[in-house]
Amino acid sequence: MENKIYNAVDAFIENPTAEKLNNLNNTENAFWKNPTPKTKNELLAIVILNCNKAYYENQFNQVQEAVISYEKAWKIYQKYRLNNYDIVEYCLKPLGNLYTILGDYDNAENTIKQYYYIASQEKNSPETSEKKIAAILNLSNVYQNSGKINLAIDLLEKTIRTEKLSNIQKGILWNNLGNNYLLSSRGNLMRPEIHENSKNAFELAIQYLQNEKNQSETLSNSYRNLSALNRQRENFKLANSYLEKAREYFYATPNLSPRKTAKFKCEEASLLFQQKKLNESAVIIESVFKLLIPHYSSKKNSLPKQNSLYTETSLLDALDLRAEIYSKQNQPKKALEAYRLAFHIEELLANLIVYENSKIINQNRVRMRTEKCIAIYDLIYQKEHKQTYLEAAFQLADQTKSGVLKSYLSRNKTASRKEKLHLEQLQNWSNIILKEQQKGELADITKINEAIEKQNQLMLSLKKIRSENIASEKETIDFKALFAKLEQDKAMMIEYFSGFEKMYYFTLANNKIKLDFYWDNHTATPRIVSFLDYFSDANKITDNISDYNHYGNSLYHMLKLPTKSTYKNLIIIPDGILNFLPFEALITQESTTTNFAQMHYLLNDYNIGYQNSAQFYLSFDIPKLRDRMTSKDKTVLGVFPVFENTPYALTYSKDELHSIQKNFKGKYLENADATFDNFKKNTADYSILHLSTHADAGDIVSPASIKFYDQEILYSELYHLNINPDLVVLSACETGIGKLFKSEGAMSIARGFQLAGAQNLLFSLWKVNDYTTSVFMDSFYQNIKNGQSYLEANANAKRDFLKNPTISNAKKSPYYWSAFVYYGTLEKNEVPTNYTYIILGIVFAITLIWLLIRFRNEKPARNP
Repeated sequence: MENKIYNAVDAFIENPTAEKLNNLNNTENAFWKNPTPKTKNELLAIVILNCNKAYYENQFNQVQEAVISYEKAWKIYQKYRLNNYDIVEYCLKPLGNLYTILGDYDNAENTIKQYYYIASQEKNSPETSEKKIAAILNLSNVYQNSGKINLAIDLLEKTIRTEKLSNIQKGILWNNLGNNYLLSSRGNLMRPEIHENSKNAFELAIQYLQNEKNQSETLSNSYRNLSALNRQRENFKLANSYLEKAREYFYATPNLSPRKTAKFKCEEASLLFQQKKLNESAVIIESVFKLLIPHYSSKKNSLPKQNSLYTETSLLDALDLRAEIYSKQNQPKKALEAYRLAFHIEELLANLIVYENSKIINQNRVRMRTEKCIAIYDLIYQKEHKQTYLEAAFQLADQTKSGVLKSYLSRNKTASRKEKLHLEQLQNWSNIILKEQQKGELADITKINEAIEKQNQLMLSLKKIRSENIASEKETIDFKALFAKLEQDKAMMIEYFSGFEKMYYFTLANNKIKLDFYWDNHTATPRIVSFLDYFSDANKITDNISDYNHYGNSLYHMLKLPTKSTYKNLIIIPDGILNFLPFEALITQESTTTNFAQMHYLLNDYNIGYQNSAQFYLSFDIPKLRDRMTSKDKTVLGVFPVFENTPYALTYSKDELHSIQKNFKGKYLENADATFDNFKKNTADYSILHLSTHADAGDIVSPASIKFYDQEILYSELYHLNINPDLVVLSACETGIGKLFKSEGAMSIARGFQLAGAQNLLFSLWKVNDYTTSVFMDSFYQNIKNGQSYLEANANAKRDFLKNPTISNAKKSPYYWSAFVYYGTLEKNEVPTNYTYIILGIVFAITLIWLLIRFRNEKPARNP
């Protein structure tokens, strides 16, 4: 069998074609069907077969198939502990690069770190050094593409400074470093020092490479980067001259793949587009389609057929640019068609990605396209006045909201137990890696690599499981149902979309959608951030009451919030930085009062609730048992670590506990009983989960976390709790804050509970005060007991707080009462029915009626 495998590989390599790949597949299938025991030499032959197959699949634009073949080779090599083959050079390096191209950044990073570790275990030699430098370079590419620009710069600068490098290595590293300098100031590219740093880096790269053999492709890349640098400053004469130089070197490179040629052509087309040479740009884009799509029909202004598209990022770039050309040529509907095809490729790419982080990063690309589509739909609507265009725009905007969370929850409903177990184990290994990495220089590299290896094995197994189960189609909004639900809830909805250029908002009420933009992003975001700064410290508002009043009113008008209407409930779907804004505390009418209770808050006009998306609002599925539950039936699982006699003591947490106990039965875990294990064991038995503790929003490096008595839990460790409570109350600091992604929201403790299955949540947006939180929670639970919905209970608890005569004016600052926001359903709780009192009432009424009748009948007989 070993000889048969190698003969098949040799025969294929002599004359490789896409059609002949089937011969290799047939050889492999015959091997696995053969019942005889497999030797290590035979298994190694299968590894080599798959590595060769993957290489040519990539050459033939079969990227997805190439990834599968490389993954299969690596899985067999690991499983059977094979050796005597350069698995790094022929499998892991190209696999890591393909992951990067496809946007699967977590897999790319893991793969590259694995082969760096493998190389570091080998004896020192020029080949080992070459592998390590290649790993560093490829890792910097991953960081660059996934937005970790500073990490990429630090890694490259340190390598150039400390490692013994050849001229070729220096040239490649300087070129990559220049690229990262350029990206480090996106949005502020005109700064002279950034321009100079990038220019110097690219010129150094050329200087090191120009006298080296076989470096035409890398030299071409440096000239392309110099061209891009000058495009940013619209110095088109210099940009064209550099691109012409890049073209010479590029086409002097042997064995260019169609993908590389297509990518270069896209850059040429993009430069022409910037110079308003639309027809010339369109011609080049058409040549890209011909290059990448078999049987492409090049009729005038034709686009590829959807069924001819596949997972190729150069096709994405070509379709996006073609759409922009159509827009400039005043063909908006053709532009939308091109964007629709690009969205289709994005969905194909998303199906290849397992890790949450990579999925979220890739959504940024989707958002840029979505913003352009919204602008086009708005333009067409202004001409034709058909609401269907606004509905299409809203549909696209809403699909960018918490898409990864939505997809996970949707898939979780149909996933097999095996798939769920794989996901849980995969996340556990991710958490282990993350916690070890947080140790910095004290981190155990061997432990991290072992965890990456385990994670990689699970990932490959999960991919196989998912390949056997067809993913469900993307959900679309039923507008008739959405408007009906809003009417039922006596609510109106405002959904924001924070674009890269403009900030849009949709208003939904009275069976109509309104679309408008409220500001450009570069102006609006700093104003929102400045207002949020008032909540960074308890004294910021009390020290500047008139300023708060003024800026709160200014922001209210900027965000185009609806004036008081017949609707009593307002649902807000925030976006970007607006996820951290307490809309209730905005000022609807400016005044000179310093009395916080008398200020005109948006809270006075509406009960305000929040949602991740309109689809979440429409499709929430509280079990029927919960729907029938009255306030009397509700029970609470309370977690109160208190942390007595420690620097973390929560003095008023016990008051909070007693006030909730007064209103609801349940189980209350105090002090040493408030462990994470005890919490997990009891969650299924109670309708309300209340956690009164410490939490931390984290930072760029450290993720959000929450404290139990015995340990601190990362937000991602909550994902697989598998809970289904009626309500989760996170009575702790910053439980709604975490690393922010425009498309997905904050990576917060609240998100952890949402992924675990919680649908109704109350959580905080900043560091809350221990005393005022206990007062607020007392009122909140009393309102629930009285039959108010969670939305009303939250809004009225804030109003009660402002009316409370025992609270000082300083403590009535919005800092103390507006931190808690409610995400969830608007359904009203049923008021508990006391049948004893009803029966007594009926008996009393009947008795009274009988006495009145008797009195009337007897009265005439007593008269004289």
